[in-house]
Amino acid sequence: MRRGTFRDETVDYAAVGATQASDLLQYPPERSVPAAESWRIGSGEARFHSAGEALLSWKALRDGGLTVSDVRPASGPMYTGVSFDAEGHPIGASKFEADQRFDADGTPYVSAGETIHVRGRVNGLKADGELRVIFVVEEPRRVGFALGTVDGSVVSGEESFMLDWRSDTDEVWFTVRAFDAPASFFYKVFPGLVKKRRRALFQRYLRAISPLYTSAT
Repeated sequence: MRRGTFRDETVDYAAVGATQASDLLQYPPERSVPAAESWRIGSGEARFHSAGEALLSWKALRDGGLTVSDVRPASGPMYTGVSFDAEGHPIGASKFEADQRFDADGTPYVSAGETIHVRGRVNGLKADGELRVIFVVEEPRRVGFALGTVDGSVVSGEESFMLDWRSDTDEVWFTVRAFDAPASFFYKVFPGLVKKRRRALFQRYLRAISPLYTSAT
């Protein structure tokens, strides 16, 4: 849950952290298209922990057909970022972690302040870009993070990935929230493709994190 000194100008949009706003769908950032979906992906502690490990090792993106490369930790002093509750309200700093974790290929796990390069195609169009990890949450019943666009993406905006292990039902839910503004010429000319791109990405992320591909209302 570390992140480097964060400056708003490191990303190419102003509403940093807005994926956690409770009214995102009603009042998205200017010129952005909002989206949010939640799916039940199982139940129990084992399911929550296995999904959390998969999420923090970039599985949603990688198994969603995207290539994650050039994972660079934040430069400068390390400090904890702000966490958010289930309603999107800031609740203070996340705990400090001294050790960076790595997957079997030696790629660092998700860590706040990291910058990554993503490459791939969605609906036949490029999905390349440089992204910044805005925040990371690791709590007993919530795990997740958010990515914001920095440079070279066809859209400008943010997406967050969150797992919740609900104490009342023991169910594990996977939620993805995003807002996208067209950045490339093609998406500006055909803005309807922004929604189509986002729907395709959501389904890829779900398939990557949920082996049962459980749908939910």
